[in-house]
Amino acid sequence: MTTITWDQFSAVELRVGTIIEAHPFPEARNPAYILHVDFGAEVGVRKSSAQITDLYTLDKLVGKQVVAVTNFPAKQIGPLMSECLVTGFYQDGKAVVLAVPDKPVPNGARLV
Repeated sequence: MTTITWDQFSAVELRVGTIIEAHPFPEARNPAYILHVDFGAEVGVRKSSAQITDLYTLDKLVGKQVVAVTNFPAKQIGPLMSECLVTGFYQDGKAVVLAVPDKPVPNGARLV
């Protein structure tokens, strides 16, 4: 395992946002959804591609709070410009389980 400094860790903006829209992403190389995540007034709404189709349906995603990296540069994923990285954990090496707060927090709150 590689160790990092506190400064390196604190440079990563991990923020909570609420999914306000979720759509299929048929152009993606691997099954994925397009998510629109509201990070509050300071950050705004960002789009992301998320390969979470194994465990989540579109109707269950809207309203869910997620943890995302909001200070990566935008990345082109097919026709989508992804503006944040929604985080999660692999379950049994394949399906992704979203990283979520266990209680509601304000959109845009940073991980401390």
